[in-house]
Amino acid sequence: MFEIMSADEAIRMIRNGDCICVNSFVGIESPVELHEAIYRRYQKMQAPRHLTMISSAGFGVWDENRNAEGYIRDGAVDKLICGHFGAMLSTKKLVLEDRFEAYNLPLGCISHAIRAQAGGLPGCLSKVGLDIFVDPRQEGPGINRLSMDDGLVKYVEVDGEEFLYYKLPKITVALIKGTAADRKGNITYDDQFMSGDALSICQAVKANRGKVIVQVDRLVDTPSRPRNAIIPGCLVDAIVVIEPEKRNEAYEALTGSFEIKYDEWENWNEKIDSLSIKGTRRNPVGNIIGRRAAKELRVDDIVNIGIGLPEMVSRHARKNGMLDRITLTVESGGIGGFPVSGEAFGAMIGAASVYDMANQFDLYDNGGLDICFMGAYEVDQYGNVNAHRGPGAYAGIGGFANITAKTPTVIFCLSFNTKGLKVSRKKGIVTIHQEGTISKFVKKVASVSFSAQRAIQNGQKVLYITERCIFQLTPKGLKLLEVYPGIDEEKDIISQLPFEVER
Repeated sequence: MFEIMSADEAIRMIRNGDCICVNSFVGIESPVELHEAIYRRYQKMQAPRHLTMISSAGFGVWDENRNAEGYIRDGAVDKLICGHFGAMLSTKKLVLEDRFEAYNLPLGCISHAIRAQAGGLPGCLSKVGLDIFVDPRQEGPGINRLSMDDGLVKYVEVDGEEFLYYKLPKITVALIKGTAADRKGNITYDDQFMSGDALSICQAVKANRGKVIVQVDRLVDTPSRPRNAIIPGCLVDAIVVIEPEKRNEAYEALTGSFEIKYDEWENWNEKIDSLSIKGTRRNPVGNIIGRRAAKELRVDDIVNIGIGLPEMVSRHARKNGMLDRITLTVESGGIGGFPVSGEAFGAMIGAASVYDMANQFDLYDNGGLDICFMGAYEVDQYGNVNAHRGPGAYAGIGGFANITAKTPTVIFCLSFNTKGLKVSRKKGIVTIHQEGTISKFVKKVASVSFSAQRAIQNGQKVLYITERCIFQLTPKGLKLLEVYPGIDEEKDIISQLPFEVER
């Protein structure tokens, strides 16, 4: 039977050595007050300690002094398993300093492994991750020198087919954020951007005889409609009521609490844009790439668009009239709206449906997308892509591996080089005013996020769209497919590549 209590009371349920699973997505829907209560207790009692933390998509809030950053930094956590570290500003630096064990698994594979544990299974099989860094025949999922656990990902063969087997530690505590709890303890998500892995996490914890702690905005007297109760009260141990901070009206648009018609998407996106991101629409490189990439869309395509430069594709899809003729999706579970960028990434404007994250990755893993647009740190001569690990920085693979593993058409959106690149486009003519000092095209990528060889075996169409040209993946490597007007093929492309390409 659940109890209503304060955050400080609730986190006393957490014991030394517990394995905590957090339901959040990059920078949204984290139970902030529960994390900060853990930090308060750790500062006072040096407990709980020796924690293992699991999250499909990470659990930061873009602030190195809030949420879980403090108690992770001070030593409460021994092991961290995440799909993405982008919003965990302090933690993602500590990962590279060997402060604790840290592992990076594909977001969808963590989500599916949680769901497997909820059903009493120790792990899940997936073809996602074969031949990329997480494959134990390559690097494995460990990020730093302390990360030697070889039980998280194993290469196996079943009925003559190759798989990776993903297995998580037994989850004993759930930290969840919901909207409201009714008098029976049922948890609804009416004002949340997504529900993520919430139900699977709670079921897994209960299968392991653990504790479920839920932070909500309010209590309600009227029982929720059965279909709206994402977490039934019988799975909840503690409910913590924290009045939410007042949101800007733009963020109200992301909860689905009122209808947003297609012709209003852009206006709402402008409002959110001004609050959360840095002027991407004024980026000439992004506009050139986004405009060209959007031409690859076809009517009725089911699409995923990654964060960063690929976000420009959706803007130009609107301009060329394709946006209302395709279906956009986002990893957190949204389908049929306009994905938001920046700090609220994972939310959607005008979504038609938002379901559990594991279901979304079922769609991605089975090739349910028609096309995807992804970013890249670097591309090598074979067409392999590194999208998760930059020099001295670690963001994580996120949903990238799941999305690119089986999608028929994969488009990588990246600048030819970076750090100082200045480009303009006028009347269709592209001019390179200044080259960047860091090349994106290298002989060998530092770490493999996307395997070109596996893509060739799968028969996928792969394009690499830059601000000056387009390459296509072939069995021999990269082929120069298209050179934009104004670009000198030899001077601006060939002479700057550290390898030969087919022409």
